[in-house]
Parts: sequence; structure tokens; C-alpha cells
Amino acid sequence: MERRRLGQTDVTISPIGLGCWQFSQGRGITAGMWAVIDQATIGRIVAAALAGGVDWFDTAQVYGNGRSEQTLATALHDLGVRPGAVVLATKWLPILRRASNIARTIDVRLSCLQGYPIDLYQVHQPWSLSSIGEQMRAMAGLVHEGRIRAVGVSNFSAVQMERASAALQSEALPLASNQVQISLLDRRIETNGVLEAATRLGVTLIAYSPLAQGLLSGRFHDDPSQTRTLPRVRRLSFSPAGRSYRPENLARTRPLIDELRQVATTHDATPSQIALAWLITHYGDTVVAIPGATRFEQAADNAAAMRIELAHDELARLGEASERVARG
Repeated sequence: MERRRLGQTDVTISPIGLGCWQFSQGRGITAGMWAVIDQATIGRIVAAALAGGVDWFDTAQVYGNGRSEQTLATALHDLGVRPGAVVLATKWLPILRRASNIARTIDVRLSCLQGYPIDLYQVHQPWSLSSIGEQMRAMAGLVHEGRIRAVGVSNFSAVQMERASAALQSEALPLASNQVQISLLDRRIETNGVLEAATRLGVTLIAYSPLAQGLLSGRFHDDPSQTRTLPRVRRLSFSPAGRSYRPENLARTRPLIDELRQVATTHDATPSQIALAWLITHYGDTVVAIPGATRFEQAADNAAAMRIELAHDELARLGEASERVARG
């Protein structure tokens, strides 16, 4: 299976990883976004991802105040996955914190991961009380000490990426990645400078919400009543990405779902798989994706998208349908 280099580092990963926000088990400030998943189910999800060729996992401190890190590590231990056999990415929460907190809290992150090393440590948001340069220098210190392997950011603009990259270059290190929202329903990276900057700097873009919080699966279009099964906070969310489950938004996005279904039929695949295959193909090696999963079937389905090869005309049809929805 194809592996991709993470930025200009020596870390290589599968084009699709597993996002682990949903492993927070109802804890922390983001608890309301997901139903509680027990440890046994988390183990089955991780096992299905691994069996499908996924070799990296993305979590964060804010996902249950470390609970996601703990449950992920427990699942890997239970499955007999040795430390270093998979790539783990986690994130430092910068809100109301200074860069000095990065070094002070790294032992907590490592403790939550129970012996699994941090291959990619990311600044979760550009909201620290310290400058980007100070944050990157603190991160670089952890690399030089061997505490982490590579440095990334999340939700950074093109200008912020430039600053982070320049600061790391002064420490003889590359900026590995920027984790941003990308999907067929959110292609802002093409117009806000993030894609151009990432390509020029050699930075990998990690696409979160690559299925627009499940909207691209088509299941809510088939049966809008299923939106009532979602946690209230998630059900009422709205963003330019089209992550709304309201009837008017389902109607607006239906033409894209119809196009996904047509292509899926050709490949004996699901709309979700086609949406992921488009994402990791359309942007070349620059973009990888981290769909989440609350059931092992979803994890297996997402991983299988890496084996789908879309034809040029299929990529173009989906891209055009995406643009029509955005204009509409």
C-alpha cells in the first residue's frame, strides 16, 4: 500500500489515518459531540483500522482531557501493537497558555499514551498567549531532546504556517503538517492560500472532518430522521463546510451525494469511500485524511477507500459537483 512522507520529515504514513476525537468517552469540554464508546468497542475500531492498512492515529489533549489518548493506547496494548509500530499524533492545547507549558506538560501526554511515543506533536489552535515563534521553539526543544519526533500545527492560516515554518527552520527543523478542515464540501484551502503555502513549504495537510461529519455518507439524505440520533451539540452545528443536518442543507448537498453514489456503483463502493478516495487523490501527496469512526464497520469502510483508484473523469465529475454545490 502506498505510504506518504509527512512533510519533509522521515515519518511515513498511510494516506488515511484514524481520527480519535470520538474516543473521549463523554469527558472534557468537547464531550457533547459524541456518544460514549466503551473500551471494547474502541478496541474493535482500532483493530479494524489496522487490518485495513491504517498505520497512524490522531488524538489530542482536549479530547476528554487525555481520555482519548488513554483509550487509544489501551486498545493498541490490548491488540499487541508494540510502541513504534504505528505512528501516533497528538496535540497541545494552547488556550490561555504560554509556550512554556509545552515542555511542562509533555510528560502528561506521554503518560496518557502509556509508552507509545509521540511521532507528531501539534499546536491545536493558533490561540496561545505566546507568539508562534515561541511555541515553535518550545516544540523544537522537545524534538532535540528526543521527546517527540516531528512538529505540526492545526487550524493555522497560510500566514501562520509561514511563521511557524520560518521559526522551525531557524532550529534546523521542518514544519511537518497543518491539520485543517477539508472535504468535498469544504475546499477553502484552494482559495485562502493554505494549499499554495503547504505545497511551497513541503507541508502535509491533514484533513479533518473529511466526510463533513458524516454528511457525505448520504445516510442523512436517505433518512433525515437519523439526525435525531446524533448528540444535540453536533446536530445543531453549522459551518461553511456544509456540516448542517437541517433539511435545507440536505437539499442543497443532495446533487453531490447523487454523484458520489453513481461513482460508488462503478467501484462497488460506498459514497463515503468515494469521497475519501477523491480527497487523497485530487490533491496528490499533499493531503491525507483522518476520518473518525464510532463503529468498527466504519473504520473498515474508511480504510478500504485507500484501495480505490478513481479515473480522471470521475475526479473531475466529483470536483465539478462539489463546486456547483458551493455556488448554490
